[in-house]
Amino acid sequence: MFEVKTIALFVITALAEIIGCYLPYLWLKEDKSILLLIPGALSLALFAWLLSLHPDAAGRVYAAYGGVYICVALLWLWVVDGVKLTMWDGIGGAVALLGMAIIMFAPKSV
Repeated sequence: MFEVKTIALFVITALAEIIGCYLPYLWLKEDKSILLLIPGALSLALFAWLLSLHPDAAGRVYAAYGGVYICVALLWLWVVDGVKLTMWDGIGGAVALLGMAIIMFAPKSV
């Protein structure tokens, strides 16, 4: 159950980070309202707080989180941006998830 909770928290964290970066992007590149910076900043603050909820060492959490972030970003590319993913996107995402699983779930010596 620890693994499921960890991955779910990573996915929510990744969504908060992507949204926090996507909203300023819309303002800068798509000529949307500057008011998007407010929810963007709140989303980035949520992202930082969510990362702090993991019981493991911060460096390990950040390293492992990167693998989940890659997969969520690829899903965002497909769902939100409408870009068809390639086989290489899928392979890269799988390798990133494997790295996350090794970092977070392998036995750790005390």
